Amino acid sequence: MSEEVHHAEDDFEGGTDADSDGAQKGSDKSVDGKRNTGSEEKDEARELPSQAAEVHQRLRMDGQKELARGSMALLLSAVAAGISMSFSMVARGIMHAKLPDSDVGFLVECLGYTIGFIAVILARQQLFTENTVTAVLPVMSQPTRKNFGSLGRLWSVVLFGNLAGAAISAVTFLYMPMFDDATHKAFITLGEHMMENSPYEMFAKAILAGWLIATLVWLIPAAGEAKVWIIIIMTYVMAIGGFTHIVVGASEAVYLLLVGNINWHELLFQFGLPTLAGNVIGGTFIFALISHAQIRGDKDISIKDQR
Repeated sequence: MSEEVHHAEDDFEGGTDADSDGAQKGSDKSVDGKRNTGSEEKDEARELPSQAAEVHQRLRMDGQKELARGSMALLLSAVAAGISMSFSMVARGIMHAKLPDSDVGFLVECLGYTIGFIAVILARQQLFTENTVTAVLPVMSQPTRKNFGSLGRLWSVVLFGNLAGAAISAVTFLYMPMFDDATHKAFITLGEHMMENSPYEMFAKAILAGWLIATLVWLIPAAGEAKVWIIIIMTYVMAIGGFTHIVVGASEAVYLLLVGNINWHELLFQFGLPTLAGNVIGGTFIFALISHAQIRGDKDISIKDQR
Protein backbone atom coordinates (compact mmCIF):
# COMPACT_ATOMS: atom_id res chain seq x y z
CA MET A 1 0.00 0.00 0.00
CA SER A 2 2.84 2.43 0.84
CA GLU A 3 4.37 1.80 -2.59
CA GLU A 4 1.14 2.80 -4.33
CA VAL A 5 0.99 6.06 -2.35
CA HIS A 6 4.61 6.70 -3.25
CA HIS A 7 3.84 6.19 -6.94
CA ALA A 8 0.93 8.62 -6.68
CA GLU A 9 3.26 11.24 -5.27
CA ASP A 10 5.74 10.62 -8.08
CA ASP A 11 3.02 11.23 -10.67
CA PHE A 12 2.51 14.72 -9.29
CA GLU A 13 6.00 15.68 -8.16
CA GLY A 14 8.28 13.68 -10.46
CA GLY A 15 12.01 14.11 -10.72
CA THR A 16 14.56 15.63 -13.02
CA ASP A 17 14.93 12.48 -15.12
CA ALA A 18 12.19 12.54 -17.76
CA ASP A 19 13.00 9.07 -19.06
CA SER A 20 12.83 7.53 -15.60
CA ASP A 21 9.49 9.19 -14.96
CA GLY A 22 8.11 7.95 -18.25
CA ALA A 23 9.20 4.37 -17.59
CA GLN A 24 7.77 4.42 -14.06
CA LYS A 25 4.48 5.87 -15.23
CA GLY A 26 4.23 3.26 -17.97
CA SER A 27 4.85 0.47 -15.47
CA ASP A 28 2.29 1.88 -13.04
CA LYS A 29 -0.32 2.15 -15.77
CA SER A 30 0.28 -1.49 -16.78
CA VAL A 31 -0.15 -2.74 -13.21
CA ASP A 32 -3.16 -0.52 -12.59
CA GLY A 33 -4.77 -1.74 -15.80
CA LYS A 34 -4.71 -5.31 -14.51
CA ARG A 35 -5.87 -4.49 -11.01
CA ASN A 36 -8.68 -2.14 -12.00
CA THR A 37 -10.31 -4.22 -14.74
CA GLY A 38 -14.04 -3.69 -14.50
CA SER A 39 -13.81 -0.63 -12.19
CA GLU A 40 -14.72 2.02 -14.78
CA GLU A 41 -16.26 4.41 -12.29
CA LYS A 42 -13.02 4.69 -10.37
CA ASP A 43 -11.03 5.31 -13.56
CA GLU A 44 -13.44 8.06 -14.60
CA ALA A 45 -13.15 9.70 -11.21
CA ARG A 46 -9.37 9.79 -11.51
CA GLU A 47 -9.22 10.83 -15.17
CA LEU A 48 -9.44 14.62 -14.69
CA PRO A 49 -6.78 14.90 -11.93
CA SER A 50 -4.35 12.75 -13.95
CA GLN A 51 -4.81 14.90 -17.05
CA ALA A 52 -4.23 18.10 -15.10
CA ALA A 53 -1.23 16.54 -13.38
CA GLU A 54 0.23 15.47 -16.72
CA VAL A 55 0.28 19.05 -18.00
CA HIS A 56 1.68 20.28 -14.69
CA GLN A 57 4.41 17.63 -14.74
CA ARG A 58 5.43 18.40 -18.31
CA LEU A 59 5.71 22.14 -17.64
CA ARG A 60 7.52 21.53 -14.36
CA MET A 61 10.10 19.31 -16.04
CA ASP A 62 10.59 21.96 -18.73
CA GLY A 63 11.17 24.42 -15.91
CA GLN A 64 13.74 22.12 -14.31
CA LYS A 65 15.67 21.98 -17.57
CA GLU A 66 15.62 25.78 -17.84
CA LEU A 67 16.84 26.18 -14.26
CA ALA A 68 19.78 23.88 -15.05
CA ARG A 69 20.91 25.77 -18.17
CA GLY A 70 24.05 27.89 -18.14
CA SER A 71 23.80 31.66 -17.84
CA MET A 72 25.46 32.36 -21.19
CA ALA A 73 23.10 30.05 -23.07
CA LEU A 74 20.14 31.69 -21.34
CA LEU A 75 21.44 35.18 -22.14
CA LEU A 76 21.98 34.54 -25.84
CA SER A 77 18.56 32.95 -26.20
CA ALA A 78 16.97 35.82 -24.27
CA VAL A 79 18.61 38.46 -26.47
CA ALA A 80 17.34 36.61 -29.54
CA ALA A 81 13.86 36.54 -27.98
CA GLY A 82 13.95 40.27 -27.31
CA ILE A 83 14.82 40.92 -30.95
CA SER A 84 12.14 38.49 -32.15
CA MET A 85 9.53 40.13 -29.94
CA SER A 86 10.20 43.45 -31.67
CA PHE A 87 8.61 41.90 -34.76
CA SER A 88 5.29 42.56 -33.01
CA MET A 89 6.04 46.28 -33.07
CA VAL A 90 7.25 46.10 -36.68
CA ALA A 91 4.28 44.15 -38.01
CA ARG A 92 1.73 46.25 -36.18
CA GLY A 93 3.48 49.48 -37.14
CA ILE A 94 3.54 48.59 -40.83
CA MET A 95 -0.14 47.64 -40.74
CA HIS A 96 -0.99 50.81 -38.83
CA ALA A 97 0.73 52.88 -41.53
CA LYS A 98 -0.99 51.11 -44.42
CA LEU A 99 -4.50 50.61 -43.05
CA PRO A 100 -7.20 53.28 -42.70
CA ASP A 101 -7.75 54.85 -39.29
CA SER A 102 -10.94 52.96 -38.43
CA ASP A 103 -12.24 50.28 -36.11
CA VAL A 104 -11.73 47.65 -38.79
CA GLY A 105 -8.20 48.88 -39.43
CA PHE A 106 -7.45 48.63 -35.70
CA LEU A 107 -8.72 45.06 -35.49
CA VAL A 108 -6.63 44.02 -38.49
CA GLU A 109 -3.43 45.74 -37.33
CA CYS A 110 -3.69 44.00 -33.96
CA LEU A 111 -2.96 40.74 -35.78
CA GLY A 112 0.56 42.05 -36.29
CA TYR A 113 1.05 42.02 -32.52
CA THR A 114 0.94 38.22 -32.54
CA ILE A 115 3.96 37.81 -34.86
CA GLY A 116 6.63 38.22 -32.20
CA PHE A 117 5.01 35.71 -29.86
CA ILE A 118 4.67 33.15 -32.65
CA ALA A 119 8.37 33.51 -33.50
CA VAL A 120 9.59 33.30 -29.91
CA ILE A 121 7.40 30.43 -28.73
CA LEU A 122 7.83 28.21 -31.78
CA ALA A 123 11.60 28.85 -31.77
CA ARG A 124 11.64 28.05 -28.01
CA GLN A 125 13.58 31.19 -27.20
CA GLN A 126 13.79 32.50 -23.65
CA LEU A 127 10.90 34.88 -22.97
CA PHE A 128 10.64 36.32 -19.46
CA THR A 129 6.86 36.14 -19.07
CA GLU A 130 6.87 32.52 -20.24
CA ASN A 131 9.45 31.57 -17.61
CA THR A 132 7.33 33.06 -14.85
CA VAL A 133 5.27 29.87 -15.17
CA THR A 134 7.55 27.04 -16.29
CA ALA A 135 10.51 27.90 -14.06
CA VAL A 136 8.47 28.62 -10.98
CA LEU A 137 6.62 25.28 -10.90
CA PRO A 138 9.63 23.17 -9.81
CA VAL A 139 10.40 25.79 -7.16
CA MET A 140 6.87 25.47 -5.80
CA SER A 141 7.21 21.69 -5.77
CA GLN A 142 10.54 21.89 -3.91
CA PRO A 143 10.89 25.36 -2.32
CA THR A 144 14.55 25.09 -1.30
CA ARG A 145 17.05 27.93 -1.04
CA LYS A 146 19.00 26.50 -3.97
CA ASN A 147 15.92 26.42 -6.19
CA PHE A 148 14.97 29.98 -5.30
CA GLY A 149 18.52 31.06 -6.12
CA SER A 150 18.36 29.28 -9.49
CA LEU A 151 15.01 30.92 -10.21
CA GLY A 152 16.37 34.37 -9.38
CA ARG A 153 19.38 33.79 -11.64
CA LEU A 154 17.20 32.64 -14.55
CA TRP A 155 14.75 35.53 -14.20
CA SER A 156 17.53 38.12 -13.98
CA VAL A 157 19.47 36.81 -16.98
CA VAL A 158 16.38 36.31 -19.17
CA LEU A 159 14.87 39.69 -18.32
CA PHE A 160 18.15 41.50 -19.00
CA GLY A 161 18.59 39.65 -22.29
CA ASN A 162 15.00 40.33 -23.40
CA LEU A 163 15.29 44.05 -22.67
CA ALA A 164 18.70 44.26 -24.32
CA GLY A 165 17.33 42.61 -27.45
CA ALA A 166 14.34 44.96 -27.49
CA ALA A 167 16.63 47.99 -27.11
CA ILE A 168 18.94 46.77 -29.89
CA SER A 169 15.93 46.42 -32.17
CA ALA A 170 14.65 49.91 -31.39
CA VAL A 171 18.05 51.45 -32.15
CA THR A 172 18.30 49.48 -35.38
CA PHE A 173 14.82 50.43 -36.55
CA LEU A 174 15.41 54.13 -35.90
CA TYR A 175 18.91 54.63 -37.29
CA MET A 176 18.99 52.22 -40.23
CA PRO A 177 17.04 52.94 -43.46
CA MET A 178 14.54 50.11 -43.08
CA PHE A 179 11.18 51.91 -42.98
CA ASP A 180 9.48 54.89 -44.57
CA ASP A 181 8.37 58.00 -42.68
CA ALA A 182 4.80 56.74 -42.34
CA THR A 183 5.97 53.59 -40.57
CA HIS A 184 8.27 55.55 -38.23
CA LYS A 185 5.31 57.78 -37.33
CA ALA A 186 3.26 54.64 -36.72
CA PHE A 187 5.91 53.35 -34.28
CA ILE A 188 5.71 56.65 -32.40
CA THR A 189 1.91 56.58 -32.39
CA LEU A 190 1.84 53.06 -30.96
CA GLY A 191 4.31 54.00 -28.25
CA GLU A 192 2.49 57.20 -27.33
CA HIS A 193 -0.78 55.31 -27.09
CA MET A 194 0.83 52.90 -24.62
CA MET A 195 2.31 55.77 -22.60
CA GLU A 196 -1.12 57.34 -22.18
CA ASN A 197 -1.64 54.83 -19.38
CA SER A 198 -0.86 55.93 -15.84
CA PRO A 199 1.57 53.77 -13.82
CA TYR A 200 -1.36 52.14 -12.05
CA GLU A 201 -3.11 51.43 -15.35
CA MET A 202 0.14 49.95 -16.69
CA PHE A 203 0.32 47.71 -13.64
CA ALA A 204 -3.32 46.57 -13.81
CA LYS A 205 -3.22 45.82 -17.55
CA ALA A 206 0.09 44.00 -17.13
CA ILE A 207 -1.52 41.63 -14.63
CA LEU A 208 -3.99 40.55 -17.33
CA ALA A 209 -1.16 40.20 -19.86
CA GLY A 210 0.80 37.99 -17.46
CA TRP A 211 -2.28 35.86 -16.83
CA LEU A 212 -2.94 35.45 -20.57
CA ILE A 213 0.65 34.42 -21.30
CA ALA A 214 0.58 31.96 -18.40
CA THR A 215 -2.68 30.52 -19.72
CA LEU A 216 -1.09 30.25 -23.16
CA VAL A 217 1.85 28.31 -21.73
CA TRP A 218 -0.55 25.99 -19.90
CA LEU A 219 -2.57 25.33 -23.06
CA ILE A 220 0.29 24.68 -25.49
CA PRO A 221 1.15 21.10 -24.33
CA ALA A 222 -2.38 19.97 -25.22
CA ALA A 223 -2.77 22.15 -28.33
CA GLY A 224 -1.10 19.79 -30.82
CA GLU A 225 -1.38 21.10 -34.38
CA ALA A 226 -3.51 24.02 -33.15
CA LYS A 227 -0.55 25.52 -31.28
CA VAL A 228 -0.18 28.49 -33.65
CA TRP A 229 -3.88 29.30 -33.41
CA ILE A 230 -3.73 29.25 -29.61
CA ILE A 231 -0.81 31.70 -29.69
CA ILE A 232 -2.64 33.98 -32.13
CA ILE A 233 -5.90 33.99 -30.18
CA MET A 234 -4.38 34.67 -26.76
CA THR A 235 -1.96 37.38 -27.90
CA TYR A 236 -4.56 38.97 -30.17
CA VAL A 237 -6.73 39.50 -27.10
CA MET A 238 -3.75 41.21 -25.46
CA ALA A 239 -3.41 43.54 -28.46
CA ILE A 240 -7.04 44.63 -28.74
CA GLY A 241 -7.29 45.00 -24.96
CA GLY A 242 -4.14 47.12 -24.76
CA PHE A 243 -2.70 44.87 -22.06
CA THR A 244 0.91 45.86 -21.42
CA HIS A 245 3.80 43.43 -21.85
CA ILE A 246 7.28 44.24 -20.56
CA VAL A 247 9.21 42.98 -23.61
CA VAL A 248 6.94 44.13 -26.45
CA GLY A 249 6.41 47.46 -24.74
CA ALA A 250 10.15 47.88 -24.19
CA SER A 251 10.76 48.20 -27.94
CA GLU A 252 8.10 50.90 -28.21
CA ALA A 253 9.24 52.74 -25.07
CA VAL A 254 12.94 52.75 -26.05
CA TYR A 255 11.97 54.00 -29.51
CA LEU A 256 10.13 56.92 -27.90
CA LEU A 257 13.13 57.57 -25.65
CA LEU A 258 15.47 57.72 -28.65
CA VAL A 259 13.29 60.23 -30.54
CA GLY A 260 12.97 62.37 -27.41
CA ASN A 261 9.25 61.89 -26.71
CA ILE A 262 9.80 60.48 -23.20
CA ASN A 263 12.61 60.63 -20.64
CA TRP A 264 14.31 57.96 -18.53
CA HIS A 265 12.05 58.62 -15.55
CA GLU A 266 8.93 57.95 -17.62
CA LEU A 267 10.54 54.88 -19.19
CA LEU A 268 11.36 53.34 -15.83
CA PHE A 269 8.61 54.49 -13.47
CA GLN A 270 5.61 54.94 -15.76
CA PHE A 271 6.19 51.91 -17.98
CA GLY A 272 9.03 49.63 -16.86
CA LEU A 273 8.56 48.87 -13.18
CA PRO A 274 4.73 48.84 -13.11
CA THR A 275 4.53 46.61 -16.18
CA LEU A 276 7.19 44.23 -14.88
CA ALA A 277 5.44 43.92 -11.52
CA GLY A 278 2.07 43.32 -13.15
CA ASN A 279 3.40 40.65 -15.54
CA VAL A 280 5.09 38.80 -12.69
CA ILE A 281 2.05 38.96 -10.43
CA GLY A 282 -0.36 37.88 -13.18
CA GLY A 283 1.83 35.07 -14.46
CA THR A 284 3.29 33.77 -11.23
CA PHE A 285 1.59 34.74 -8.02
CA ILE A 286 -1.90 34.30 -9.45
CA PHE A 287 -1.92 31.75 -12.25
CA ALA A 288 1.00 29.54 -11.26
CA LEU A 289 0.01 29.45 -7.60
CA ILE A 290 -3.60 28.60 -8.37
CA SER A 291 -2.61 25.95 -10.91
CA HIS A 292 -0.10 24.40 -8.53
CA ALA A 293 -2.64 24.44 -5.70
CA GLN A 294 -5.09 22.58 -7.96
CA ILE A 295 -2.53 19.83 -8.59
CA ARG A 296 -1.67 19.61 -4.90
CA GLY A 297 -5.37 19.12 -4.18
CA ASP A 298 -5.61 16.42 -6.85
CA LYS A 299 -2.58 14.71 -5.37
CA ASP A 300 -4.19 14.55 -1.92
CA ILE A 301 -7.37 13.06 -3.44
CA SER A 302 -5.36 10.45 -5.37
CA ILE A 303 -3.42 9.41 -2.28
CA LYS A 304 -6.61 9.04 -0.24
CA ASP A 305 -8.19 6.91 -2.98
CA GLN A 306 -5.23 4.54 -3.02
CA ARG A 307 -5.22 4.22 0.74
